[in-house]
Amino acid sequence: MSKLTSSQRFWISFILIIPMVIQMLAMPFHWMMPGYNWVALITTTLIMLVAALPYWTSAWAAFKHHNANMNTLVAIGTTIAYFYSLFAMITGRPVYFESAAFIAVFVLLGDTMEERMHNNASNALKKLLDLQVKSAMVLRDGQFVAVPLDQVQVGDIVQVKPGQKVPVDGVITSGQTTLDESMITGESMPVSKKAGDTVVGSTINGNGAIQFRVTKVGQDTMLAQIVEMVKKAQTSHAPIQNLTDKISGIFVPAVLIVAIITFVVWYSFLGATMVQAMLFAVAVIVIACPCALGLATPTALMVGTGRAAKMGVLIKDGQALEEINDVKTVVFDKTGTITVGKPTVTDIVGNPAEVLMVAASLETNSEHPLAKAVMKAAEEKQVAPQSVTDFATVEGKGVQATLNGQPAFVGNDKLLANGQITNDLQEKITTLQDEAKTVILVGLNKQVIGLLAIQDAPKPTSAAAIAALKTRGLRTVMLTGDNDRVAAAIAKQVGIDQVIANVLPNEKAEHVQALQQDGKVAFVGDGINDAPALTAANVGIAMGSGTDIVIESGSIVLVQNDLRGVVKALDISKKTFSRIKLNLFWALIYNLIGVPIAAGVFVGVGLQLSPEFAALAMAFSSVSVVTSSLLLNRVRIGNPAPAVQAE
Repeated sequence: MSKLTSSQRFWISFILIIPMVIQMLAMPFHWMMPGYNWVALITTTLIMLVAALPYWTSAWAAFKHHNANMNTLVAIGTTIAYFYSLFAMITGRPVYFESAAFIAVFVLLGDTMEERMHNNASNALKKLLDLQVKSAMVLRDGQFVAVPLDQVQVGDIVQVKPGQKVPVDGVITSGQTTLDESMITGESMPVSKKAGDTVVGSTINGNGAIQFRVTKVGQDTMLAQIVEMVKKAQTSHAPIQNLTDKISGIFVPAVLIVAIITFVVWYSFLGATMVQAMLFAVAVIVIACPCALGLATPTALMVGTGRAAKMGVLIKDGQALEEINDVKTVVFDKTGTITVGKPTVTDIVGNPAEVLMVAASLETNSEHPLAKAVMKAAEEKQVAPQSVTDFATVEGKGVQATLNGQPAFVGNDKLLANGQITNDLQEKITTLQDEAKTVILVGLNKQVIGLLAIQDAPKPTSAAAIAALKTRGLRTVMLTGDNDRVAAAIAKQVGIDQVIANVLPNEKAEHVQALQQDGKVAFVGDGINDAPALTAANVGIAMGSGTDIVIESGSIVLVQNDLRGVVKALDISKKTFSRIKLNLFWALIYNLIGVPIAAGVFVGVGLQLSPEFAALAMAFSSVSVVTSSLLLNRVRIGNPAPAVQAE
């Protein structure tokens, strides 16, 4: 029986209870089922073994640890009603097997509703996994052949024709197309893809044929990671759940005390029979079962995190969902977060061929976005880099090496000694920086031979997202290693409140901690150097385009690489916790109203609850909380203004 689900136990018990329902319906007509007491005994015993056994087991486990939980009340209520009826049957008195049976069945009704919601959430995740194709067209010995998905390896070249699904994650090597990524990002508009762009497994190819190199397979793919993150989030606890647990820990013993007082008052002072007093006490125990209280938080968390995942916002746990609700300041990295992250060389001051040759030679092995921009410009100008020796990185300043026997450097003005920048050169630097361009100084033989101006434009959606955050009362800050002028120019374009520039990578976490003096801080970033700041923040939000270490450091991941996801996460958090508080309020109000009615306080005005109807009311309180949580799927998540081009 222990392997049966709540739904299976409910339907078995529902079938067993039918004879009692028939007898109850026949009572007004003064008809009594032959041998009804024996029928009631047998069916109630079976129902107790099927339905109530898990509650007894849970209550006993809690008792052994000197605790009491909501199952304690169910177990006590059904046990009292059952064994009293058994005693009454032996001694020839009226029996109340119906009370025990109906209590168990109606409690199971609430559990069945909760189980169904859990199953729906699990099925939704299963459907995501079912999106995966079973095979892929992989290049083998010069030909593309169908290979089972579990045999596809990192580095393989895969072909996807129009209309087919992308089997695994990778980077396009040839061809261009559009992909429907809605099952991953929640965005319905197809996304244009070309050589060098990433593709995600289970997305649907449009009208172009592509080939791509596999970068992730199996549990490392984005789809598998999304499923795992959502699973963890839906089974995690938010800090507010601790409050619920404390309330339940006090509430259950208090209810037992109230039930005892109810029995004593009715039996000793109000002239009720022992049976009547017992029924009042049992009704109190049953209606006060805090099932709705226990469901208030986890059901809302499950729905909230599930909806967030559908919108391309992966929330790793309940704590992150609760923390972002209280955030006062959102701090952004610049490159790749606010900006596109694909900087390009826009201006070259000096001899272009010489400047690019020196810069490319020193930046050949660097993974920094600015270095990639330099290498791309050199490639376009057909300037070949040369080998260097004594290469060294000067953190936060640039790089230096020996090129053709001469010292060379590429970096910012911090790398130079005083007096190396002439007034004319400084004027050019200032002009370029005022245009939101990052200036790289290129030097050879201790002399500045030229400048490279690199621009990384803001994403079209950044200004709208930041404006939306500000309308929600949040302060916005940009934390960047770039210089003051460039940082200020970008900040002005997107509407950032405060700029902290010239920050070395190891200083980002320190600045986040300083900002936490004014309240909780969320940090949004995408680079490896952002990992410490993501960890230091109350809520770390990683861009989906970031590296694995960044995504691991973040407690929220934006799959779409779009800052509007921060707004979505904030709104989902506020809606979810507003719903949790509403659930807790109604669960507590329900008990405050229901317990006095069950105790017989209003018998004088004809308001009374029998144990079985108390169980029904309790079950429907649980159903109402589950329904309230499910309505989160229909609540409008406020979208920021549409994407706009930065000024």
